[in-house]
Amino acid sequence: MRVSKLLFTGIFLLFINICFSQNPSKDATFWNHVRFGGGLGLGFTNNGFNGSISPSAIYQFNEQLAAGTSLNFNYSKFNDNKFLAYGGSLLSLFNPIPQIQLSTEYEQLRINRTYSTSSGNISDNYWLPAFFVGVGYSTYNVTIGLRYDVLFNDQKSIYANALMPFVRVYF
Repeated sequence: MRVSKLLFTGIFLLFINICFSQNPSKDATFWNHVRFGGGLGLGFTNNGFNGSISPSAIYQFNEQLAAGTSLNFNYSKFNDNKFLAYGGSLLSLFNPIPQIQLSTEYEQLRINRTYSTSSGNISDNYWLPAFFVGVGYSTYNVTIGLRYDVLFNDQKSIYANALMPFVRVYF
């Protein structure tokens, strides 16, 4: 947990410095630089359901740098097993060239899950941090790539493994 707080603090201070070093033009307004996007997921099986939604907003500082926030909500039910995750994340996007996007994202989720065992139902509730570092290919407002969770914990994580693909769309 101490490592995640240090990473978060370092990234936050970096963005504060970048934000105040910008020289915006007089005719540019805040909302002209805000872009919205997010993700939506649905999954069905014979014995269950999984749904997720994660709206996101970023501020485009210039053609190369953007930072923003996202809300996350995920619900799953398979047989007698239930899972609910909710929280938020802070993200930064950097395009050294228009086609390549580098990203970092600090995510904090509250996990509530109930699962069946031979001795009865077990409830587990905890906070789960994740810190993703990613790279993707960008074209127009879509980026496709891979990200890696450097804080991955295979006992607690809601993700199958530390490396996962992503698709980002911002309008």
